[in-house]
Amino acid sequence: MNQLPNLINECLINTKHVENAAIINFKLATVVAASSRFNMPMPQIQKFIEAFKRTPHTRQEGLYFQDRNYTCVRADKHSIYGKCKEGGLILVKTGMYILVATYNEDMYPSVCVEAVEKLGQYLREKDK
Repeated sequence: MNQLPNLINECLINTKHVENAAIINFKLATVVAASSRFNMPMPQIQKFIEAFKRTPHTRQEGLYFQDRNYTCVRADKHSIYGKCKEGGLILVKTGMYILVATYNEDMYPSVCVEAVEKLGQYLREKDK
């Protein structure tokens, strides 16, 4: 799906409330699109996939990503939200993908959440 990099920029980064974003194909455990300079090693991809398989554990333990501990504020079959002093982490699962987005302390978390959830809904409607 060649439009995925465009969707990241147009739907997420251009809001100015998403710092970085990536789209993971969770069945293949690979990053299929990412904003510039947003690297995600294989062990991290596996942790995000596991986070959706074990949402009660994720709610209790939170997430560790890019040298930050995120307190989990939501974890269900479609969405995981984490926050820390420096910003937040949003994960949204569709039929094929996990959308990953971060925001920093100068951004509005609600705008980030809304943008990522809307893109997730769009991909669910496309059966992706």
